[in-house]
Amino acid sequence: MLLYPNTYYHIYNRSNNREVVFRERDNYGLFIKKYRYHCEAFADTLAYCLMPTHFHLFVFVHSEDTDALRNQFGVLLGSYTHAINKGYGRHGSLFQAGTKAKPVSDDAYLATLTAYIHNNPVRSGLTERAEEWEFSSVQDYWGLRKEGTLVRKEQVLERFSDVAAFKEFSVGVVDVERGVWV
Repeated sequence: MLLYPNTYYHIYNRSNNREVVFRERDNYGLFIKKYRYHCEAFADTLAYCLMPTHFHLFVFVHSEDTDALRNQFGVLLGSYTHAINKGYGRHGSLFQAGTKAKPVSDDAYLATLTAYIHNNPVRSGLTERAEEWEFSSVQDYWGLRKEGTLVRKEQVLERFSDVAAFKEFSVGVVDVERGVWV
């Protein structure tokens, strides 16, 4: 995973063999707790979505020490895998090798990527509306849960007149019936 400072990234990975990596509600919280512990000092989180078999993170790397962030991300995945292996009596790697980090250089794409990440459960058929999925930052954006400190939504929302305008944009960028972006 190649990272540069002062750059936005869409970071994602999936499980090996489509195995469920978040088996219980508490697993999602454990992953976020470990993510915060290992990575928050190096990058701002703009959006996230944890799905049963994969995850999406939208971050802004603010640290000059990208080697440390890359290392800590590996520690995060290894630590989470160890906890799941121990808790469920499994062995081996949980995630595919080579976590992807796709740079985002187009400012206009920040909102689109956030909407894409938030709508993942809708496109996958897990929910009818993005805000029904509690394991993403969409509820932080819509003000549907007590505001946490993980998500730095201002960097996305400043491109809109208000939250309602961003919500309208987010809902409008995906055609759920056809499963495509419009």
